[in-house]
Amino acid sequence: MSADSPKHVLDGYRVLDFSQVVAGPTTTLMMAEMGAEVIKVELTPAGDPSRLGPLRVGDRSGYFVQHNRGKKDLCIDAKHPEGLAILKELVAKVDALVQNFAPGVIQRLGLDYDTVSAINPKIVMCSISAFGQNGPLAHEPGFDFLGAAYAGVTSMGGEAGGAPYFPMIAIGDVSTGVHAMGAICAALLYRERTGRGQHLDISLLDTYFHYHEASVEAHSLSKGIFKPTRSGLHSWYAVPAGVFKGKDRYILIIAPLEQHWVKLCAAMGQPGLARDPRFTDNDARLKNLPQLVALIEGWIQSMPSDDAAVAAMSEQRVPMAPILSVEEAVRHPHLRERGTVRTIHDRVLGDFDVPGFALRFSDFPQRLELEAPMLGEHNEEILTRVLGYPAARVRELEGQGVLRSAPY
Repeated sequence: MSADSPKHVLDGYRVLDFSQVVAGPTTTLMMAEMGAEVIKVELTPAGDPSRLGPLRVGDRSGYFVQHNRGKKDLCIDAKHPEGLAILKELVAKVDALVQNFAPGVIQRLGLDYDTVSAINPKIVMCSISAFGQNGPLAHEPGFDFLGAAYAGVTSMGGEAGGAPYFPMIAIGDVSTGVHAMGAICAALLYRERTGRGQHLDISLLDTYFHYHEASVEAHSLSKGIFKPTRSGLHSWYAVPAGVFKGKDRYILIIAPLEQHWVKLCAAMGQPGLARDPRFTDNDARLKNLPQLVALIEGWIQSMPSDDAAVAAMSEQRVPMAPILSVEEAVRHPHLRERGTVRTIHDRVLGDFDVPGFALRFSDFPQRLELEAPMLGEHNEEILTRVLGYPAARVRELEGQGVLRSAPY
């Protein structure tokens, strides 16, 4: 690739990023992974709260590093007139603005959409929130798991009749960030065609509700007779599709389609089960689920090992997977080869693993090497390079407390 070639698909785009913690930083991290210049704005004095997240070595947070690689950092007092003036100057120089404050906060800072679009009519402003910019819940405090609760998603996890469960991963935050990234890129494409920017309202609750692949339509079409709820280790509508206990581990098997069910029976050495009246089709298997689970688990536990059961199913191409721990997943050769698990380097933390970039581009097969910033590390670079400030003016602003930096 020549020196004049773009480094990735978003090379040449500039993003002003006010976001914090996970959802917004996911959006801008993905854009940085695609070559966009991201200016991360952290508000004085402490900056992004994720700088206090786990795991920390001294004052440096692995949590912060994971979500903020590849960004230039400006730590600024946005409530100071000089600080607000600087931010408005930057608005004029960027293609997109991302923020995930609670609704109303960006307005109180003086950077609502009407203001920023008056400065830069071509700007794409993306507001990410828990419940959206309008509606009865809009001004409620919000976090990932609260969105899942309101979306009916939490109610679907756990044992029937028991307490609902929630997964200890940021499904909502990360996927909301991905939705926002997609919306920004679509809005930038629209801008290329029309010259017009716009305001995007992306909510965690809307994103979570979109995950209902069957339960909403089933409830609606049944006129409310069907009431979707948690069904434990197995699907409420497809069988077999669930978690089966082996000798030493759990195995997920998804074989409700007839061709897969026949192959599972063959793998078990019991091809006649496919013709057993109790199991001939999905409806029959659903009615006789306890007996079917007992048969499948009995077979797995009769094998020399769980690996032997997995191998037998793999030979028949039964859709299944051993349920790996995080420790096992990060060592898996497939995840390693594809860069799904990626080892990064931080100047303080050294080498450690993080989730890799999930998008693949044939013109850009190599991942960009990105480093996370220290607090306010790029104050001078941003103000001198982007806004043309003399270095002496930057020193004055630091002395006034408008800008701040710290080695973490």
